Amino acid sequence: MADTESKALKAKEKAEVTTPAEQTRPGVVFTPAVDIFETDKEITLLADMPGVKADSLNLDLHENVLSLDGDVQSPEGGDERDVFREYRTGKYYRQFTLSQMIDQSKIEAAMKDGVLRLRLPKVEAATPRKIAVKAS
Repeated sequence: MADTESKALKAKEKAEVTTPAEQTRPGVVFTPAVDIFETDKEITLLADMPGVKADSLNLDLHENVLSLDGDVQSPEGGDERDVFREYRTGKYYRQFTLSQMIDQSKIEAAMKDGVLRLRLPKVEAATPRKIAVKAS
């Protein structure tokens, strides 16, 4: 990481997909910010999707492409009127191409406090191992 890059934590606003080539859905579409971590046994992906509830989140895996799709609903009640609005509603959407090192049958997902956590276990052949040397 370059010395000029800031390591401080910064709040990010929802990043809207802006180029027409990327947006093929009607309405506002956001790109969720993600963090990806790796261990010898798995890859963990965290996607920031505030306002998305687990029941309005769709995860699709097709031909090694994992798609995240979730709706952000308006938080106001039935009889409330807008006076001022900064909270943006719409849809989150992002895709990831998975390598052959991921055991796709064992992927797990959990949603908590607007953060999606995907656990992507590696196949047995991709995990490092020690080879014992026998003395003859």
